[in-house]
Amino acid sequence: MAELESESIDLVVTSPPYNLGIDYSSYDDSSSRDTFLQWCQAWALEVRRVLRNNGSFFLNLGGSPSNPLLPHQLLLTLTDRDLFILQNTFHWIKSISIQTREDKTISAGHFKPINSRRFVNDCHEFVFHLTKTGSVELDRRAGGVPYADKSNIRRWKHTAGSDRRCRGNTWFIPYETIRSRDTQRPHPATFPVALVQQCILLHGKGDDTVLLDPFLGIGSSALAAAQSKIASCIGFEIDGDYLQFARDRLSAANKSADPKTPPDRAMEPELPL
Repeated sequence: MAELESESIDLVVTSPPYNLGIDYSSYDDSSSRDTFLQWCQAWALEVRRVLRNNGSFFLNLGGSPSNPLLPHQLLLTLTDRDLFILQNTFHWIKSISIQTREDKTISAGHFKPINSRRFVNDCHEFVFHLTKTGSVELDRRAGGVPYADKSNIRRWKHTAGSDRRCRGNTWFIPYETIRSRDTQRPHPATFPVALVQQCILLHGKGDDTVLLDPFLGIGSSALAAAQSKIASCIGFEIDGDYLQFARDRLSAANKSADPKTPPDRAMEPELPL
């Protein structure tokens, strides 16, 4: 990131290592807490430098039932010493059970089950929306949902006649079902492409968006950028196998893309190793 031009990035969406002892191929995820927080502060300073003043930084963080404070401790570190301001907090719901009006229980989504007599299954993670000023404008309806009661479209002036309302800060985005982790999702801690797409829509800069993911993994951010037809995606990844898997995902998406897609919108994000 030190080689990137200052204030050249519109949008950052990323999920760094959580320091929870996750088994990555090329990274030791077991630093001391102080060392981990200092490291995060160092790369966050670079994120702040390259981010435009009206840019958005969406940071996905999760804890564990036995280590629930980590996301909050990291957030405090990244909002200290003139780094970032927390503008919005989103809850990524990976699995949800709801009671219907007909008194039926519906469960949807996927989560990693745990075997414990102390903790319940952890079905959500945080997405912190960080900005330089705390006043970056968003396109609240771009990633919104239709009104259940259509009369509200005429009733409320803020709708401007549009059948679309703000989704709010709870995002139910389940993982795609896979049969083989080795061949379909070899990275142990990924987020769905749809999560990045929601951030792209909400930030609202359209095709000209320049997206950065400092922890690319297997390329979910790059694939979201390509599918959203935005101008540029820059990603960094230290693991050669993960990076190759990301390239393979993009190549497969290119082959299945609409042949009418203009060449200048082909899926060719910049993925330096």
